[in-house]
This record gives sequence, C-alpha cells and structure tokens, in this order.
Amino acid sequence: MQIRVVTDQPWDVDTEVLAVPVSTDDEMPEPLAELDRRLGGDLTEYRRVGELNGKAHIAALLRGTEMGAGWVLGMGIGERDKFDRVQAVRLGASIERRLGGRSVSRLAVWLPAQLGSSAGLDTAGLVELVTRGVVEGEHEPAAIYRDSVDSAPPRLDELTLVVTGGDPSVLTAAASRGQTIGAGANRVRGLAQRAANDVSPEVLADEATTLGNECGLDVEIIGPERAAEMGMGMFLAVGKGSDNPPRFIVLRSRAAVAGQKDGKGRLLAFVGKGVTFDSGGISIKGAERMEEMKMDKTGACTVINAIATVARLAPDLPLMAVAPAVENMPGPHSTRPGDVVRGLNGKVVEIQNTDAEGRLILGDALTYAEQQGATHLVDVATLTGAVERAYGKLITGAFGAPQDWYEEVASAGARQGERYWQVPLVDEYRADMDSWYADFNNTGGTEGTLVKSGLFLREFVTRPWAHLDIGGSAYLRKATPWAPRGATGVTHATLVELALSGASSSDGDGSRPS
Repeated sequence: MQIRVVTDQPWDVDTEVLAVPVSTDDEMPEPLAELDRRLGGDLTEYRRVGELNGKAHIAALLRGTEMGAGWVLGMGIGERDKFDRVQAVRLGASIERRLGGRSVSRLAVWLPAQLGSSAGLDTAGLVELVTRGVVEGEHEPAAIYRDSVDSAPPRLDELTLVVTGGDPSVLTAAASRGQTIGAGANRVRGLAQRAANDVSPEVLADEATTLGNECGLDVEIIGPERAAEMGMGMFLAVGKGSDNPPRFIVLRSRAAVAGQKDGKGRLLAFVGKGVTFDSGGISIKGAERMEEMKMDKTGACTVINAIATVARLAPDLPLMAVAPAVENMPGPHSTRPGDVVRGLNGKVVEIQNTDAEGRLILGDALTYAEQQGATHLVDVATLTGAVERAYGKLITGAFGAPQDWYEEVASAGARQGERYWQVPLVDEYRADMDSWYADFNNTGGTEGTLVKSGLFLREFVTRPWAHLDIGGSAYLRKATPWAPRGATGVTHATLVELALSGASSSDGDGSRPS
C-alpha cells in the first residue's frame, strides 16, 4: 500500500473515499462546514435525524459532490476534547472496517488541526497511530483458511493522510512507521489464530526461522535433547504428554550477537509464552471454550513479530526475543500433579497443577535470556483467566520491578494507545506457594491467583523485568467497530515502541513522534 501525506484542503484530494471525523460537539468548525456546504448540507441533515450524531464509531457514507472524492465517510469520534491515542488507532481501524465488503482501493483520511491536542498528541503522532489503525483494520481472520470473504475490509492500494501543516518528511516517516507496526500486529494476529493442527511447536519454530531470515536476525532453535542437557527442567515438563516435541526459539539482532547495547545501555529481551495448544495436561480444562486454547501461543507470536518489526525499522538495534514453544496435552508421559522439577536457574518446583504451565516455560526462558546477557526483560503471556475476570478484554494486567522500569514499559504502551493496569507484587502471598518437597509450588490456592502468577515469575529474574498478562486482551470473542472477533495483536506496538526508545539516529529510527 502506498501512503501519502498531503496538506491540501480535504475537498481537493483525488480519492475514492474521503473519511472525515465528526464529533458530538454542537459546532461544526471549518473546514468541516465547507465540506457540509459542498455536500448540500447532508452532514447537518444526517446529524439532525440522528444518522450521524458524532457518537464514537457511528458512521455514514455519503455521495461526494463538488470535491475530488467520489464518496465521503463521516466517522463519529465522540467528544472532541476526549479524543486520545486509543481513539486515534480505533479511528483508523473503524474507517477501514466500515468499508468492509465495498470496492475501494484509494482512501483518504482527513485529520483536522487540533485533533488529539487535548491528549498531547501532535500531528506526527496522530498520523502514525491513525495509519497503524487503518492497516490493522485490514486484518480479516475469516480469510485465514478461506479463499475469499465477501465482507472483508478492502485491500487498499493507496492511503492518503490529509493534514493542515507540518514537515512532510517527518509526517511521511511517521506514517511509514505506523504502517510497519500495523503490519507486524497483523502478522501476530494471523499466526496466533492458526489452528493447533496447523501450528505445532516445530511449525512455530519454522515460522520464526523464516521471519528471522527475512529480517536479518540470528535464529537458534533448541530441541528437547539440548534443552535437557542445559537443565531446562520446567520447560521440558510441560510438553511431555504431546507427540509434538517442544522447541525453544531464540532470535537475536546482529548487534545483540556482537554484544552491543542500545542507546540506553540495554540489551532488551522479549520473552513470549508459546503453548500451541493448552488442554491443561493431566489437570485437564473443562470443555467450554477449550477451542480457544490454540490462542495460548499468542505471547510467542507477539515477541517473534515484535523483534522482526524492530529489525525493519532499526536494523542495527541490539535486541533479543525468546519464545519457548510446547503443546500441553495429557498422555502416557505427561507430567503429573506432584511431580518435582528443577529450573534452569537451579530452583526446584513442585507442579501442583499442570494447567499452570505457562509460568513454567517462561521461568526457564527468563533465566535463559539473563544468561545470554539481557539487562532488561519483558514477557508477554496469556497466563491467567484471572486477568480477564479482573479487567476484561480491553486492559492488559501488568507487573514490574523495579517501579521505574515498569513505568517505562507502560509509558511506551501509552504512546501507542495500549492500556495497562499494574498489579501489585504482594510479598505476603508468596508463603501460599510454599512446598514440602521443593523450593515452592507452581500454584498457591484460589485466592490472589493473578498476584501469585507474577510472584512465581519473579523467582526467575534478577534484572529489571515486566510481565504483561494478555489472558484477557489477546483476543476478542465478539466483533467491535474497530476489530473483528479474534486476536488483537495487543502489546506488539508497546514492545516495538519500547525497543525504539533505545535507538540512536545511527540505528535507523532515533526520532519518535510525541
């Protein structure tokens, strides 16, 4: 898709569809009023009858007259002074999805002056986020296994962002960044939603290898024999019941292989949970919604694609991604409740519940990342059902230590319009995980399970670390105006933003819009 940023008047842009944001505010500022005049007052009339009242994501398609666009799409944004970064991404995605099933190849989006200024969003940041939203809006999960989907959003040949001013080179770079980040999120979503009979640990490793080779990354795949020699007892315990052997996936940029640090003195490591299907093992889950457990690899899909996205934007940036991939199944060789295993860092764990498997593979992966020189770590995992019960589908639960590192991660997410809520690491709960036979258990009773999941992971880190639990936010069970049912790609943009914050100008992406 070709992307242009222009400073023309919106009615002068030659395009098939011109999308314009419409707020619930009573006044109609210029040049929206001029657009309304050219449309014969249709915007005013649609507002009067309630067809286009400005409420968020309520849209109407009008025939363009006296302008370069054949059609005008009015898209509601709610109150103008409440428009923020979250809404900027959703604006782009909602526009694209509203055009689903339509024959459109050229789209323009008008971004009026001051849109988002109340949230501290400048023009470059607005252009990046709206472009990212449009690209993410193209994702159609129904097309993964089908040849065609009649209602799919259109594949655009051209996207034009219409702004009132600014440095064209800066704005074009911001749009290109948004396009690259959005495309990476869509790759996360496509891979995460593929079925378990399609993506085994070995296939996930193959996908990572292909992507790593495309992006100039160093790829290492560790099989079960070598993992056993290294002492990854927790990682190996999870996949023992499956006929599909585990794979421990490691991606490194060439700068990381060379032992370099980024502009902030970091070797940042992304760690992602890659359970390609989670039956619960011997502690088997109930039948309800078990089909969703193909999504338990989303954390791995996220970090694999995040490092690839960063490599496209800043190829010389030191960075590492670690994705332990397993299938958790009951079988004659399955780990049993009460089994005792030793982690890569030497700590001994009693496995009380084989369905608390994600923390086991992440523990060894976090230890491995530190052993390989990582100075700062972020893990992403569909770790608990408790996080969905607490925060629903639109907020990611997060832990971190020390506090300043957590705040840096959360700030990166905020800049990309992704929401986090910090969960406290309450030390007193650690006693509930005590074991008679081991250093601690992998579970600790039914109270405070979300907190205890974070406390377990903390046992395997000694450096600045954040844990992003996407157990609720990784996928939607029903469509929204800005996203289909299925994987959301959440945290991908946060990880990319976090990594790029350590880039210098020589790395290829030292400047970031505010």
